[in-house]
Amino acid sequence: MKIKFVMVAGLSALLAACASTPPTTDTNTGPTEPPRTTRTDTPPANPGPVPGTTEHFVATAGDRVFYDLDRSTLTAAGRETLRRQADWLNAYPGVTVMIAGNCDERGTREYNLALGARRANAARDYLVSLGVSPSRIQTVSYGKERPTCRESSERCWSLNRNATTMITGGATG
Repeated sequence: MKIKFVMVAGLSALLAACASTPPTTDTNTGPTEPPRTTRTDTPPANPGPVPGTTEHFVATAGDRVFYDLDRSTLTAAGRETLRRQADWLNAYPGVTVMIAGNCDERGTREYNLALGARRANAARDYLVSLGVSPSRIQTVSYGKERPTCRESSERCWSLNRNATTMITGGATG
């Protein structure tokens, strides 16, 4: 019985030794091939909006400038946004836009329509001064009729005081 036990233990040790592979040392000091990758049919990561599209315009230039209360003069931030818009529009000369002037809910309908028109025209005039052809730009005033935010708070009012540039023709996609 002792012999069977020793034989079983020896056989187990032999099988265990055969199951593992000894570590190999690479003695090749020459250049190695890069590891091969297998092709997968997964799409690439989202590269962002397609150039020349409305989404590209919004992502790279921004589509709106904001105004102070009862003002139609451009802020420094507004001028910077319009510079980006002009660069984009000059890169895509077939694109036409409409600039919509908007106001917050305070004030009369007539007053806000006039203020919205002044805001849209201020943005238009600045784009024209940066080389965008005036024939490519239309303006409209919505006054307080199309608010972005509907709460009666300073935060919402400041969001609603804007001029929004919308692509109306010539964009791809």
